[in-house]
Amino acid sequence: MKIILTNEVSGLGGAGDVVEVRDGYARNYLVPRGFAIRWTKGGEKDVEQIRRARRMREIATIEQANEVKAQLEAVNVRLKVRAGDQGRLFGSVTPADVASAVKEAGGPDIDKRRVELGAPIKTLGSHKVSVRLHADVEAKIDVEVNAA
Repeated sequence: MKIILTNEVSGLGGAGDVVEVRDGYARNYLVPRGFAIRWTKGGEKDVEQIRRARRMREIATIEQANEVKAQLEAVNVRLKVRAGDQGRLFGSVTPADVASAVKEAGGPDIDKRRVELGAPIKTLGSHKVSVRLHADVEAKIDVEVNAA
């Protein structure tokens, strides 16, 4: 099935890319979560608009990405969340939570779509989170999750 990506999907492409994927992957995962729309001839007009928006929020050069990476790795990120007695969270930490915690800690403003958690964060403690800043630059930050 041919689809148009509306968000960046790891291993597949960025917003505005037209890609070919399996029917079930598109129908059951990408389209319902808003990561993609079905490709149509009329949808080609949307592609340029999506690409334009992507260019505006994208970090243009590797030098800029390395500067942001240095700023991110220098920031101590702490999140206060509700947790039970055993150290398990009520819910989980989302990429949006991490992005807002970075900003509150005095770090650069990052897009929540660039934050990759790997596995869901559901326990207290220190966790490694990666932030994809550029195709070749990825920042690894430590996120300290504490009980509120």
